Amino acid sequence: MNRFLYSVLFHLGLPLVGLRLLWRAWKAPAYARRIGERFALGLPPLKPGGIWVHAVSVGESIAAAPMIRALMARHPELPITVTCMTPTGSERIQTMFSAEISDGRVQHCYLPYDLPWAAARFLNRAQPQLAVVMETELWPNHIHQCATRGIPVVLANARLSERSARGYARFAKLTAPMLAELSWIAVQTEAEAERFHQLGARPECVAVTGSIKFDLTIDPELPRRAAALREQWEASERPVWIAASTHAGEDEIVLDAHRQLLGTHPDALLILVPRHPERFNAVFELCRQQSFTTCRRTTDEPVTAEHQVLLGDTMGELLFLYALGDSAFVGGSLVPNGGHNLLEPAALGKPVLSGPHLFNFLEIAAQLRDAGALCEVTDAAALAGQLALLWEQPEDARRMHDAGLAVLAANQGALRRLLNGLDRLMV
Repeated sequence: MNRFLYSVLFHLGLPLVGLRLLWRAWKAPAYARRIGERFALGLPPLKPGGIWVHAVSVGESIAAAPMIRALMARHPELPITVTCMTPTGSERIQTMFSAEISDGRVQHCYLPYDLPWAAARFLNRAQPQLAVVMETELWPNHIHQCATRGIPVVLANARLSERSARGYARFAKLTAPMLAELSWIAVQTEAEAERFHQLGARPECVAVTGSIKFDLTIDPELPRRAAALREQWEASERPVWIAASTHAGEDEIVLDAHRQLLGTHPDALLILVPRHPERFNAVFELCRQQSFTTCRRTTDEPVTAEHQVLLGDTMGELLFLYALGDSAFVGGSLVPNGGHNLLEPAALGKPVLSGPHLFNFLEIAAQLRDAGALCEVTDAAALAGQLALLWEQPEDARRMHDAGLAVLAANQGALRRLLNGLDRLMV
């Protein structure tokens, strides 16, 4: 399938796109807002001539934040236009860069759908001199429209699993020309570089720069605030664990594990953080249906000794919630979703646990596993057992703490390499 046929099919599929948007809006009302932006209609005023950064959702937005701040420091005269595709990503961007959006240094809107006329309308408004797309958000028409305007396009912090590569390979007549139009692909690993080569990327435009997620820095005040809150809860000595970024089908496993833990550690507290905010209410009801004494973070209700579960139903404070726990389970991994960022809890020195489905983070998972900083489990019993061991054998938790921090330290520098490459494209 070539790009023309892709565009025709995209237009024919617009009714389905609209229905999917309505379905999402029914589950998460924020999808019903700013629909015009998705078709490049009603875009906010955009200062032209800056740098455009696209981060599809929350995870990519958080990963892009240090790069965006570094670009602002290196090029203070240029506006940075940050786009995303989801309401949660938009909310996170507006929270992280509220001051910069107010003074015009950062501009934000949804990225229009990958229709030729919508992509052209967006680029006519933004007129960037450089486009930076985070990870694997590849849109043929947006990339082609940039190429026809002479705008360099960078795929930054790029990752490409074997499964994704097989999917792209099925549409080689669309994928290969699109990848050939990219000016630079800054990939995380050698294996991913080879996959991009096989799909048609120009070899001279692919470089292994590492993952900028390793360049995560933790505000020293964060652990202090977390310790103070646990003291306020009278939970400094209480066993606390967090299950973060959980998906449908995982919450039941996590709650089963917590019930088993309560049998041996009756004062244990679980901080449960669903990945998607539209699931907050459903997960809260699930906790209550399963007879767990549960409170919600958004209510500011103080956690007491009677509470068994704290639902983390806020946005933008996942690192703080990680800091509250003794150990951290990272979701999207007990179900075949591919996992989520394992480095955030590791950067806080937390022993990290996950399920076996980590195909989105194979290299990072392998490094943490080999260093002894990651423990993989397959079911509720194994999860409960490993958490109990960490509480009962603090020396094991300490070894995982040290190993995780060592892995991060050994892999830092990707952000500097990425920024230097972007600067070369702007000369």
